[in-house]
Amino acid sequence: MLRFMSLGSGSSGNCYYLGTDQYAILIDAGLAGRSIRDILKKNNLGQVPVRALLITHDHTDHIRGASMVSSLMGCPVFSTKEVHEGMDRNYGLQKKIPIASRRYLNRDETFDLPLTHFKITPFSVPHDSHDNVGYYVEWNEDGNHERFCIVTDAGQLTDDIRKFVSKAEHLVVESNHDVEMLMKGSYPYYLKVRVRGEGGHLSNDECAQLLRETYHNGVKHVFLCHLSADNNTPQLAYDAASKALTKAGAKVGYGGVTLTALARTEPSQIYVFRGGDRQLTLDFDS
Repeated sequence: MLRFMSLGSGSSGNCYYLGTDQYAILIDAGLAGRSIRDILKKNNLGQVPVRALLITHDHTDHIRGASMVSSLMGCPVFSTKEVHEGMDRNYGLQKKIPIASRRYLNRDETFDLPLTHFKITPFSVPHDSHDNVGYYVEWNEDGNHERFCIVTDAGQLTDDIRKFVSKAEHLVVESNHDVEMLMKGSYPYYLKVRVRGEGGHLSNDECAQLLRETYHNGVKHVFLCHLSADNNTPQLAYDAASKALTKAGAKVGYGGVTLTALARTEPSQIYVFRGGDRQLTLDFDS
């Protein structure tokens, strides 16, 4: 079985855990490295070897603790050449990642992660960073097969995003802002334009559109990530996604799709992915 946990999801820091009893990966490390280590220990996950830290892009809220996590947990840092170069130029990184700890990925090229049963495919996601990728993760072990996909900090929907989301059973998808809240809110105009632009973030409506277009009967979990503190609420994000899934033919709730709006600054519960099992829906993590 696989375990998933969000350690933080938002502009204050993003980090996600996916693992078994024997090995794990982290996706992004936007919290302090020691905070990530301590959260894992507190949740009885500290003893599981982390085999890789996968980075989506080079913005500080996704990389702040990357080098420290690599050092503390003895794991290499995987991303594209462009993301690694962007991290070198970002002063928000606690310290630079040693050359020996860097691993370089190519978009749309699947690789087998050593010492695990994960196959991982990075794919393009538009954002105003040096580069940005989502990750599609397949797990095959002892007859169990699970498919996981994460898309965060996406300025617009693309065919590449739809392709990988439509394959997955467990989704972490950005639902950053409510358009009306953003446009009527206190952000300066240039920042509103940036958030709504092709290098910005997916709105609740765009996330809902993606879910409606890609839903299939195998979908078990949908986690809404990177919610804005100023321009969204968990209720608005949840309602938009729930309506979209229902229109697509899904049952949302007990016995159906687990839909969760991830908390920005608090770890989620640990979710267990077990083959055909479906989980009790939790509306919001807090």
